[in-house]
Amino acid sequence: PPAMLRDEDTEADFQRFLRRVDEAANLLQGLNSSDPAVVEEAIAETEKKLREEGASREEGESRTTVNRTVINTSVRAFPSEIKAGHSSGAFLSALEKDARERAQRRKRNEQLANALKEKGNEAFREGDFGLAIQRYTEGLERLRDKQELYTNRAQAFLKLHEYEKAISDCEWALKCNKNCLKAYFLMGKAHLALQHFIESRQCYEKMLQIDPQKENLFKDCVNEASLEEKRVKDEERAVREVQAGNAAALSIQELLQRITSPGQDIPCYTEGIRLLAEAVNNCTGQTLFRTNNGFSILGNEPVRGAFCAERRSPAEVELCISLLLLWQAACAGNEENQRLLLAQPEVSAQLPELLSCGTHEIQVETLALVSLCSESGSGRRLLARQDLTRWLEILMAFVKSTGEEADGAMSIPSDLTVTDRGWHPPVLFPRGLVFIFPSFPVFQGRLRQREGRALALGVLGTLCAEAAARARLARSRECWQACLVRDLGSVPACSPESSQCLLAVLDLMMNLLLESNDTIQDFAVPISGRCLALLSHQDGRIVTGATGVLSRALAASPSAVEEVVKGGVVKKMLKFLKVAGQLTSSYAIKTLSICTESSRQAQKEVVKWDKRFQVLLKLLESEDELMVGDAALCLSQCLLLPGAATSLLDSNVVLLLLRQAGGDAQRTSVQRNSAIALSRLCTAEPRHIPQLRKLNGFAILSSAMKYLHSS
Repeated sequence: PPAMLRDEDTEADFQRFLRRVDEAANLLQGLNSSDPAVVEEAIAETEKKLREEGASREEGESRTTVNRTVINTSVRAFPSEIKAGHSSGAFLSALEKDARERAQRRKRNEQLANALKEKGNEAFREGDFGLAIQRYTEGLERLRDKQELYTNRAQAFLKLHEYEKAISDCEWALKCNKNCLKAYFLMGKAHLALQHFIESRQCYEKMLQIDPQKENLFKDCVNEASLEEKRVKDEERAVREVQAGNAAALSIQELLQRITSPGQDIPCYTEGIRLLAEAVNNCTGQTLFRTNNGFSILGNEPVRGAFCAERRSPAEVELCISLLLLWQAACAGNEENQRLLLAQPEVSAQLPELLSCGTHEIQVETLALVSLCSESGSGRRLLARQDLTRWLEILMAFVKSTGEEADGAMSIPSDLTVTDRGWHPPVLFPRGLVFIFPSFPVFQGRLRQREGRALALGVLGTLCAEAAARARLARSRECWQACLVRDLGSVPACSPESSQCLLAVLDLMMNLLLESNDTIQDFAVPISGRCLALLSHQDGRIVTGATGVLSRALAASPSAVEEVVKGGVVKKMLKFLKVAGQLTSSYAIKTLSICTESSRQAQKEVVKWDKRFQVLLKLLESEDELMVGDAALCLSQCLLLPGAATSLLDSNVVLLLLRQAGGDAQRTSVQRNSAIALSRLCTAEPRHIPQLRKLNGFAILSSAMKYLHSS
């Protein structure tokens, strides 16, 4: 929980202010009551409050130097005096007038506070955080309970590293709005900067409690806190090692001093860097490298010259390779070191150039370094900030150079690890390519090993997480043709290598099919045909992947739908819905909903193979909203067939559809599709109407009409 406010007097004053607001609201409610007794009681309470206020004011004046001989012309009569000479209506009018005046003053103050907030925001954008704080403070003087001014000022305090003040402002913001996400977010950042790791995580957990949809932000924040806590502990451990006189720790410091000494020749620097790379072989070594300014090594002119040169002598080539090996050692499994390395402008600018430098050894070690950094989530985010288009262009030129060079680059990975995330296989590769384009040799038949193909295709799937790169790949006819080559698209031998390759192809296609373009429409028929063949594969992961690709590819082409319907896709999907797991079932019902929407033959086959719609009715009871919406859509299409609605007499279909049409599902497709299905059911078979009337269905359908306008 947040710490107590630092200014106890201000806190007490604020609480008194809030109590007075509540008391005034209660009194006004009583004065407006239709019950004379309540009105009488409210008048008495108001009189009491005014006397107390007057006594408090006189007591305060007794401690001032005000001239008491001046006649006070602003004294207001008590309610009893008003009551004696005027009606209670006049008293209420006076109170209402006072309330209006207060509301007008607040409105003016709010306008002024908003104007000052905008001035503060402008100063913040320009980097003048001191001026921004001044403007936000002036706004708070106008309106003390404006939450945005507290959070904006807290953000400015964070920029100036005044973390305690930022925390205090966040606490004030939470008093104005206890569910303010921004306040908890900024307070978490401030606690993190102060190395209050427990308090920081508590703030982030409150964010998730308030809005569960912020789970990704929560994970990022908690991960940042964990990395920072690890960094602090690593550095404390490294200090202890040095203080204890550990020989390995001291040797790293000595080697760094030697490398940074000016006036040495290139071979001397090369030897020192290679020795340092061997010494930085554990977490403590990596930490000492970082804390002793190891990443400033590019400040040495000979080293920077070898790293950035357009043309290198043999000695400079060796120095550049040694530097890349050192960075690999320093960054392996160390996200803080990866961040520092990739944050250097010279490094981020030069790495793509090294890939096209023409020197095979430098290219290999550059690829290894970039791939190493891509293994961690933070490393991938840092790499994604680079100019991916530039990287792709350079890699295209590189892999087209010679088959031998391309094969050499692909021989870098020593293993391929595939783990399950649903059916999607995230590919991790300790030494290999990160960004590859369809012109990679796997698409040109240069690589004969299936492991290499799986790696290349898996890397392409990873690349598709970046929207611009995915859009470019999805428009590439070369890419789709490569996915459909015979030895990748047909059912292969059931070996682990073949399965990995097929999974990588399917993962790539799933990502590419998030796009919509003419190229996908052109390839939808062959893609669907390949996937239909894979539905008989013995590996369940491949069956799931093929079903997923079908669920996305069919939406692009009615012709593709007709082809797979002829191939028996409806019967296969219904079978999957009876026996398959959650993910496969979600893909299967999506595929059926697409097929029945554009194919009358598909509707007939659903009626034929799903007797009395038992499968679809069961799906309507699912907790998965996507599956419920697709099941309702599929059912509504099939109800267009003569006799389909009659087959559902004596079933609980009306109850199921009403429950979904009038439910509170977050996806409006559930209510919309269920309402459409219910309307078609009763239109096609009026004998369902009595059950609808009995369940108050007409009122539910009427309330669901708002979901039907878009359809």
